[in-house]
Amino acid sequence: MTTDLLSLFDCDERALEQAVAQALSGADDGELFIEHAQAETLSFDNGRLKGGSFNTDQGFGLRAVAGEQVGYAHSGELSAAALSRAAEAVSTVTRGYGGTYAAAPKGTNERRYGDENPIGSPSFEEKARLLAEIDVYLRDKDPKVRQVSAAIAASWQVVEILRADGHRVRDVRPMTRISLSVVAGHGDRQESGSFGFGGRMSFADFLNEDSWRKGADDALRQALVNLEAVEAPAGSMDVVLGNGWPGVMLHEAVGHGLEGDFNRKKTSAFAGLMGEMVAAPGVTVVDDGTIGNRRGSITVDDEGTPSAYNVLIENGRLVGYMQDRQNARLMGMAPTGNGRRQSYACQPMPRMTNTYMLSGDKTPEEIIASVKKGIYAVSFGGGQVDITSGKFVFGCTEAYMIEDGRIGAPVKGAMLIGNGPEAMKRITMIGNDSKLDTGIGNCGKAGQWVPVGVGQPHLRMNEITVGGTRA
Repeated sequence: MTTDLLSLFDCDERALEQAVAQALSGADDGELFIEHAQAETLSFDNGRLKGGSFNTDQGFGLRAVAGEQVGYAHSGELSAAALSRAAEAVSTVTRGYGGTYAAAPKGTNERRYGDENPIGSPSFEEKARLLAEIDVYLRDKDPKVRQVSAAIAASWQVVEILRADGHRVRDVRPMTRISLSVVAGHGDRQESGSFGFGGRMSFADFLNEDSWRKGADDALRQALVNLEAVEAPAGSMDVVLGNGWPGVMLHEAVGHGLEGDFNRKKTSAFAGLMGEMVAAPGVTVVDDGTIGNRRGSITVDDEGTPSAYNVLIENGRLVGYMQDRQNARLMGMAPTGNGRRQSYACQPMPRMTNTYMLSGDKTPEEIIASVKKGIYAVSFGGGQVDITSGKFVFGCTEAYMIEDGRIGAPVKGAMLIGNGPEAMKRITMIGNDSKLDTGIGNCGKAGQWVPVGVGQPHLRMNEITVGGTRA
């Protein structure tokens, strides 16, 4: 498969450039986005290969931006005729509009990951054997194991962006992931545990016996812990959040509220607060798409802007938003490399990459020892957030009581309930151990899904509402 996607059209490159330039005449911005994508998944459940799929998709999206209006058309047919039809459709926003086409983004000549296609290696047979080996390993590990599910997923995406000024950007994006789930039981009770890891790399870069055994052991450990868990208490109490994956709460409760479109439209709880204190002193939150091989990293975004290290909250103060090109222009700000889309069939919008909180100066032991009575939330499952109000609800998949500064019994059914901006001001201690999750995050917005990373250090948050089943 060639990575020169322009060559897949049934016309030469010069004719394609002229067609795009004509289609976007009078627009403020816009581009031709071309994509070729391959994806493979294998799933193993209850001792057998349950499913497998492989698909290939390709097509283009043509976008014309005129002020706040966007004309967008897409097609799975890479032809001059399909492009002509798309050009006619998007021209509805530029008729009678005399925009000045924006300058092209400046490149960096830096790549954040390799371009090897991970789908072909290891082979289908080798992946199936690995999944079976994981199943046997976990069932032999503990007699309480009742069910094992494991899945491997890989994708390879090639994108090419052609602008009306002739500026051209290409990116090749690999992705791999393995997910494990264990159900352990004792008598009539059973509980689950899970673990996943991956990134923008080949399977050979991370999938070895040591890594998958460690992941399998962690999934089993979580299931066995939950099997012994007692009902979570309810009420207002101090909460300690673990590092890494618990940053998903930061991502949902705060990160979405710092995306440019929500703030331009004033539908975010953070709208109009630039320069003000929106979190406790010491809290610094960044979105960084430049970390090598990470799941949320991108060499360039889906408008061709290079990814960047963007500080959003600095020492508690709001200092930046995540921007695509349109919202940045309308807000009088610079694009930040956060214009992302799920596929050629979707328009780009401001989206997160790897969003995390920087470390503070406390050890995890100091933070836990400071709590008289509270909850230690190690891992989260699903959650819900209202962007406008900032209200959130998150369920804990692994949590413990803290009593007299010591970690106590595991609890189940704990829900953290609050308001994102308010919760950020309740942070009283920040750990020195910030880390990113293991490479499992997906983020949904307006029906589009993109891979992301989340992270944070250990945190203490005072007087958070905990929903539980025990008073």
